[in-house]
Amino acid sequence: MSGFALHLLRHGAPETPGLLMGRTDGAPTAEGIAACAAQAETLGIERLVASDLARCRAAGEAIGAAVGLSLNVDRRWRELDFGDWDGKAASDVDREALGRFWGDPDAFPPPGGESWSALVARVAAAIDELAPVPTLVVTHGGAMRAALHILCGFDQRQLWAFDLPYAALLSLRVWPGARPSAEIMGLVR
Repeated sequence: MSGFALHLLRHGAPETPGLLMGRTDGAPTAEGIAACAAQAETLGIERLVASDLARCRAAGEAIGAAVGLSLNVDRRWRELDFGDWDGKAASDVDREALGRFWGDPDAFPPPGGESWSALVARVAAAIDELAPVPTLVVTHGGAMRAALHILCGFDQRQLWAFDLPYAALLSLRVWPGARPSAEIMGLVR
């Protein structure tokens, strides 16, 4: 089994950067879309997927037009839902509550928002349904970190060390059915 290339591309810059944008559907900048399209030029993909939010979907549509692929929209690739914090600047959120969230996003999810394990579960389901062909997914930083957790076994503390600026590209090789154990992933305690 040779596996397949899975490229994860964070959306380009939104018109209003610096916000906790989970379900908030902020529009992307033209420069952000162009940066994503430039990242995808030479990947040799056969399948193109994007989150349903505009900041990913617009980049996916531009990439699809450039490489001659139709875009498959999948809402499971959305960012973590920040609940009551969604659309706010981090400076407008209670510092202690935000610190607890960053320290343990499963035990302390945003009020009215999504837990880390819920994000991991939906991204895992999306990964499991990918056809084993070279694939590009235009998604969000949180979903990319969830995919790294699922496919590579990184723990939450390690995942925050990854710098994923707008239009960041991660390229992985995925072997269907091969995953780190549940204990490594922190799903079994």
